[in-house]
Amino acid sequence: MRGAGVVGAAMAIVVVLAGSYLGYQRLSDSKCTGSTRLTVAAANEIAPAVTQTAQKWIKDGANVNGTCVAVTVTPVNSATMAAAIAGEHHVTLSGLGAAPESVKVPDVWIPDSDAWLLRLHSEAAGFLPQGAPKPVAQSPIVVAMPEPVAKTIGWPNKKLGWKDLLGLVTKSGNIRTGIVDPARDSSGLAALLALGQAAGVGAAAQQGKVEAIKALAQNASSLSDDLLQKFPHSQDPNDIATALSAAPLSEEAVVGYNAQKPPVPLVGLYLQPNPPPLDYPYTIMPEVDLPTASLANSLFAQLQTPAFKNTLATVGLRAADGSLGADFSRPLGAPDSSPPAKPAGGDGENSGGGSAAGGVDAGVVSQALGAWTAITKPGRALAVFDVSGSMNEKVPTAGNLTRAQVTQRAATQGLALFGADWEVGTMLFSTDMDGKLPYKQVVPITPLVTGREQVQAAVEQIVPKKDGDTGLYDTVLAAYKEVQKGWEPGRVNSVILFTDGKNENPDGITLNTLVAQLKKLNDATKPVKVVIIGIGTEVNQKELETITNATPNGGTYIAKDPAKISDIFLQALANRTGTAN
Repeated sequence: MRGAGVVGAAMAIVVVLAGSYLGYQRLSDSKCTGSTRLTVAAANEIAPAVTQTAQKWIKDGANVNGTCVAVTVTPVNSATMAAAIAGEHHVTLSGLGAAPESVKVPDVWIPDSDAWLLRLHSEAAGFLPQGAPKPVAQSPIVVAMPEPVAKTIGWPNKKLGWKDLLGLVTKSGNIRTGIVDPARDSSGLAALLALGQAAGVGAAAQQGKVEAIKALAQNASSLSDDLLQKFPHSQDPNDIATALSAAPLSEEAVVGYNAQKPPVPLVGLYLQPNPPPLDYPYTIMPEVDLPTASLANSLFAQLQTPAFKNTLATVGLRAADGSLGADFSRPLGAPDSSPPAKPAGGDGENSGGGSAAGGVDAGVVSQALGAWTAITKPGRALAVFDVSGSMNEKVPTAGNLTRAQVTQRAATQGLALFGADWEVGTMLFSTDMDGKLPYKQVVPITPLVTGREQVQAAVEQIVPKKDGDTGLYDTVLAAYKEVQKGWEPGRVNSVILFTDGKNENPDGITLNTLVAQLKKLNDATKPVKVVIIGIGTEVNQKELETITNATPNGGTYIAKDPAKISDIFLQALANRTGTAN
């Protein structure tokens, strides 16, 4: 299993360093002078293969333009390194905390998936690796099942797709499914995206997605090793019946599990359509200087050889083109080849932005993670809705519903996502809503386990006020104070505000006063995040960003087409950070 691989990789670091030193001693007299060091952080499962290849390269006389080389390969969980890189750019990724101070950003990073590069760039526009990261290995996404369970659903004769799995997850009482937290694990994220695509669109599809996430979350784990321990430990029918029945994992995780000779081996179901595999992109960090980048490119060339493919096979990985090296221990049902892993899409020569290798863009990823966050993570939010007169404008792309009606629909869908451990309140704002106050609290922040119907009834009160203007600044300040007043640890305490205009309240406070007050109220031990969702093209994005930038991890999201408010709302949820415990 991967735990053993981590130990082996850690030991291999010493070997590589020793090999680098010996190589330098042997070559310095005749072929090279000086020394250039390259630091590589690689996903735990691929690190031993990279280590072995680097060691052989050095022993065979590695040098770059006459300069001796030394390579340090460190196995690092991809989520941990992503958190470290995010921290350097002063941003956070959904579901990740801060990385330990001991984790240093390397010259080269080989994460398990280019989805990490996509997520990093979506939060930190300045994260632009040098050149286009290219895959050096792959591991298909499979649904792991104990062999006796797989046979009950028709394996190996019956071909199954992600729609079939969606049905098993949501409708079968005999199949207990689990997943590794998609915010922390690439195989979990890939499966979540595949299930969402299989569900389709529309209200019924949305409900199917919600039910699937709830079912998967019942046996969710932060690490794949922990999830694997939930599979049956004996051939006892009662053990098999009560243990984990199915989980989306990488092929490599199944290979590693079966290598331990468990009493009940796992089979891998290769569901159609194939989701993008884990693709292990070779990524040269933005800050690397030219000599080190040249060394990095030379090491990359060593990872393109047939010898490296065979080395990958020993750790349960395929070559980037999907082919198998010698002695690959394939899971039962594994195909001879897999579709090649493709380089990520990007901006020009860089692949920091654009889309992941499978064509998935950052918005789709954020929406999937937003749904997961809403359903599985406890939150505390005050939802604040603009009911100024302009909210009565019709939205052609939404069947001529008004902006208020589209917002109602988005709020209702969002409320359906929130689990019972959420606490939600509602506030409406325009001008003169409560005497001279531009806002009115409809429902105080209340646990949904008892107050869901009350909150839903409040959403139905999002009705535009004829001739009402937009008292934005005073409302934001009042909402912030309300959330801070009842702040709770262990949750994301947030204001989520929807508006289609800019501040139009001459009797209220100014923008400068609002920002100054927010900064004064900010308490690092009790962070309150302000998220503003702008509706349409009449909002002043700069104004909204000035407000949200004054709060910890605040964010502004613009739905230029109001019909897409629901998608924007999910993206905002995916980036809800700021929890203090």
